Amino acid sequence: MRFAYYPGCTATSTSIEYDESVRETAKYLGIELEEIPEWTCCGASSGHVINQELALALPSRNLALANRMSLGIAAPCPACSLRLKTAEYELKRDPGLKTRIEEDIGMNLELSQKSKHILEVLYQDVGIDAIKQKVQKALEGLRVVTYYGCYLVRPPEITGFDDPENPTIMDKIMEALDAEVIDWSYKVDCCGGGLSIVAPEIVKKLVGRIVSAASEVGADAIVTACGICQANLDMRQPKNSGFRLMPVFYFSELSALAFGSPNVGEWLAKHFVDATGLLERLKLL
Repeated sequence: MRFAYYPGCTATSTSIEYDESVRETAKYLGIELEEIPEWTCCGASSGHVINQELALALPSRNLALANRMSLGIAAPCPACSLRLKTAEYELKRDPGLKTRIEEDIGMNLELSQKSKHILEVLYQDVGIDAIKQKVQKALEGLRVVTYYGCYLVRPPEITGFDDPENPTIMDKIMEALDAEVIDWSYKVDCCGGGLSIVAPEIVKKLVGRIVSAASEVGADAIVTACGICQANLDMRQPKNSGFRLMPVFYFSELSALAFGSPNVGEWLAKHFVDATGLLERLKLL
């Protein structure tokens, strides 16, 4: 199966290990990710605050480029995925707006292909049974909680997959790798997002609450599917809080590990909280 791959800005900068592990996971599962030529920023951080039409034009240009490839889009970033899906949603509802956006970007928009977050691709297009068949190193003994964050499954009328209050897709994928997934009530709580730069104390408070909750339910680690969420949870854990620092993995790092990738150590070396010690103790690395 083939998808037009939209890596997004953070996957080529602060979360390179996410991008690399997503691409490798895809190869193990027979997914061909063809990077969209000349893709540009989707405006996720601030475009919708500055100008609504601009906020739709930015992702629409990437949709138009994917249209030329006759492929649906797969994106690893929840914010990017939301902007792409929002553009699809709004332009299908308003033909007049679609015409204006086409004039803005100088390209036609067919909107015949659907954009998906990479988790959707794994769950819907690959399937849990196929994921299980690719496991070479079961993640036995690893106790995790899954963290979806704000954007991945909200708003449900636009994101269009999983429960917005209690999502389970990432749980099922981790269980297919034989990790023990612990249920908890902080799956979709906010980590502070981009406030890490302008209001780090707020982010530290939010992150502290999330990490403390994960520790209280007995998790060894947190698993996420968002570059900004991973950065906040990894960098902003409060010291001397009474809880140990907790590793924060990308789901794709653990997937690639279970599939036999030799590159996991290289990715984990980029994390702030040590993630290799836990895996070595469990004889998984």
